[in-house]
Amino acid sequence: MAPSKSKSNKASVSSIMNNNRHNTKIRFDDNNDVVSMDTSKFADADDDVHVHVNDAADNLTSSDYYFDSYSRFGIHEEMLKDAMRTNTYQDVIFKNQSLFKNKVVLDVGAGTGILSLFCAKGGAAHVYAVECSNIADMAKQIVEINGYSDVITVIKGKIEEIELPVPKVDIIISEWMGYFLLYENMLDTVLYARDKWLVNDGLVLPDRASLFLTAIEDSQYKEDRIEFWDNVYGFDMSCIKETVIKEPLVEIVEQKQIVTNTQLLKTMDISKMVIGDASFTAPFKLVAQRNDYVHALVAYFDVTFTKCYKLMGFSTGPKSRATHWKQTILYLEDVLTICLGETITGTIAISQNSKNPREVDIKLTYELNGKRCVASGVRHYHMR
Repeated sequence: MAPSKSKSNKASVSSIMNNNRHNTKIRFDDNNDVVSMDTSKFADADDDVHVHVNDAADNLTSSDYYFDSYSRFGIHEEMLKDAMRTNTYQDVIFKNQSLFKNKVVLDVGAGTGILSLFCAKGGAAHVYAVECSNIADMAKQIVEINGYSDVITVIKGKIEEIELPVPKVDIIISEWMGYFLLYENMLDTVLYARDKWLVNDGLVLPDRASLFLTAIEDSQYKEDRIEFWDNVYGFDMSCIKETVIKEPLVEIVEQKQIVTNTQLLKTMDISKMVIGDASFTAPFKLVAQRNDYVHALVAYFDVTFTKCYKLMGFSTGPKSRATHWKQTILYLEDVLTICLGETITGTIAISQNSKNPREVDIKLTYELNGKRCVASGVRHYHMR
């Protein structure tokens, strides 16, 4: 549910001057399209600008910043306009109304309430839309305006802290995915809700998510983004390069940039996995499909709804329609010269950041023993 979508768990404060993304291999490609920060108070006196900053901001936790970011309408506009995302959820509900008819549904991280509205229109007996950010207040109005107040109950609060008016629900639906699938760690919240409220034979939607890895040629962008620091208006700022490389880039990758095959890293069964399973280490073997250079590895994910009458889902990969999740690019310090058929092997370890569990730490080890290039390395990335 990431800049663009800007699912950021940090609220940035800017100075204001004058005018100021089980091993069942399910893939989807572009042929399978389914289809606030409080304003500060300003007072003018002569030419001085006086800014009042709420002292409470100093006490905000990372979770507070995360939920505050979802109070901003731009994030929700971007998610709603992501046709691949929103149309898929709509089709899952409207084309499988027998799953929802007369069922009690829990919408985790409801946002504006769009999924709850789909569920209500699709025949659900009642929907509990839980949203912690201030957008929940607007969701209540949206529900009322559209005439679903008797079917949808909006509850403002954290899943881990609220209580539902019912002991159990039949279905849990959520758009919990972040950049790199796991950024923001909303998955743990869905698992908590599943363990606490879902009936034994209940449904979690979506119920499968798979993370993939491939390699790309990206000389121009790497030159612009990383090598740029070697000479900035005649000054050496190369000390910044290491920090820049450590931060994964969320951007759209063109299909023509792909140099290797794609490796499945992990498939998660949301209906069965436990909290902690999203931290893992996986091996990979990427085989070159042509002679080229490799500047970065790229991760993306697929999401699947396997309990539908007909298998449904979508991919965030470079060969599919673009989504607001885009792809996650992990730049290498080395430029690898690779020939057709040669392999890049290694492992990727993914874990929650120890200081902020909504952030992701990535450790990448890689090795290439080729005709023109022999290289190996260990890279650490921090997605924040």
